[in-house]
Amino acid sequence: MSGQSPKPVWELEAELGEGPVWVERDQALWFVDIKKQQIHRYDPEAGAKQSWKSPEQVGFILPTAGGGFVAGLQSGLYRFDQGSSAFELIVEVEPDLPDNRLNDGVVDPAGRLWFGTMDNAEKAKTGAFYCFHEGRLKRTGLDGIAITNGPAISPDGGLLYFVDTLKGTIGIAEIRDDGSLGEPRPFARIDPADGYPDGPTIDSNGYVWISLYAGWGARRYAPSGELVDSVRFPVANITKIAFGGADLRTAFATTARQLLSPEKIAKQPLIGALFEFRVNVPGVPCPLARL
Repeated sequence: MSGQSPKPVWELEAELGEGPVWVERDQALWFVDIKKQQIHRYDPEAGAKQSWKSPEQVGFILPTAGGGFVAGLQSGLYRFDQGSSAFELIVEVEPDLPDNRLNDGVVDPAGRLWFGTMDNAEKAKTGAFYCFHEGRLKRTGLDGIAITNGPAISPDGGLLYFVDTLKGTIGIAEIRDDGSLGEPRPFARIDPADGYPDGPTIDSNGYVWISLYAGWGARRYAPSGELVDSVRFPVANITKIAFGGADLRTAFATTARQLLSPEKIAKQPLIGALFEFRVNVPGVPCPLARL
């Protein structure tokens, strides 16, 4: 599984690379640089690379039913049209908390968009998880978190995994038919000495991949919570993995160089690059968000 070393495919020096997602209709990987306010597209077949500027910090970009994308900007959810580069507000999120921003997001098989907010200074426990579906924004009850990450959804759409990065915990909750969540319970915990859990991703066997910030790698956990594998990177801050390519067996990983001194960057010059490596178990196609 972890025999192949990740290699850089786009050395773009991302300040805070995040949110990679393989868009099937596009056969391309989309991701963001939150701090540089950029959206990126990488077509591995053609080697093509494109970028767009966002008007605010952008936490994620996900494809929507009917074309186009939904972008999680600092102030809320926006429609994004890559042809015109236009952003159109769908709904404000937490207008009463201007120091918060949207971070990570995912779409479940029913087309519901799940995402988290967080304190932009990464200290106050003002973050929460939300669900948006067909025009309705709902709080999930998962809140009081400084840095939210994920969530991630099991392949059958029945389980939601969510990360409290500073606590080092990954939790799990059942998704009921009406989109509400069951009682959350612990899934796994990562010792701060091993890094901080960042974005989670789930493969087609239901195994959970956790990226490690300040941990030089990524881990793969069985549905039972048992650690079964890990992948070592040549850089410290891995933020999230997405599975793509024609067979969904190419793992792409975003990384970040924010807050690192020039000396530390010099010791890991590839930090901030987009990486790829091959895996045995494919990912799950990204569902389309039904706004």
